[in-house]
Amino acid sequence: MDSLAVYAPALPEILLSLGAMALLMLGAFQLETDHRGIGNGWLAIIILIIAAVFAGLQDATRATLFDGSFVIDGFSRFFKVLMFLGSAAALVLCLGAPARASWLRFEVPVLVLLAATGMAMMVSANDLIALYLGLELMSLALYVLAAIRRDDVRSSEAGLKYFLLGALSSCMLLYGASMIYGFAGTTSFETLAEFVQDGSA
Repeated sequence: MDSLAVYAPALPEILLSLGAMALLMLGAFQLETDHRGIGNGWLAIIILIIAAVFAGLQDATRATLFDGSFVIDGFSRFFKVLMFLGSAAALVLCLGAPARASWLRFEVPVLVLLAATGMAMMVSANDLIALYLGLELMSLALYVLAAIRRDDVRSSEAGLKYFLLGALSSCMLLYGASMIYGFAGTTSFETLAEFVQDGSA
């Protein structure tokens, strides 16, 4: 139990990940209906609100996980609450869309939860690699969301353009991170700040 308590600061991200997997399994095995994404959408909204409550009620002290690559402080807590509530509001707008039957599927809430998980990981990233992983988790879900309307040419075009732009920017970010690691020998933000401040850069 004590070993699991160490991961308590990452409880919102764990909740979102498990919720996304549960909704994916629920959507895969439920009956085919025109509005099968509606129930999953409200469940995803509830999960996002619970995650926002957990993030807001976390201990005010600064905590780190995963060898310092994941940090939880006042800045990350505030923006996690903001992002989770914003994602819930976006899902509410999706569920209220007049043409929802043509494109709203059970995958949409799952992708929103995964994108919110990636955003939360980016906010708490204290390392270039953790930042990259969070960015990719968010981007991969949003690529699919951008092209979710498969019968719409503009939606497919938007998804393809976003994918190409995201792939290029991800490559540039990873290349830059590898160069920084080559110069400094670390990818930690704190160590890089010390490296720059002491003049050795």
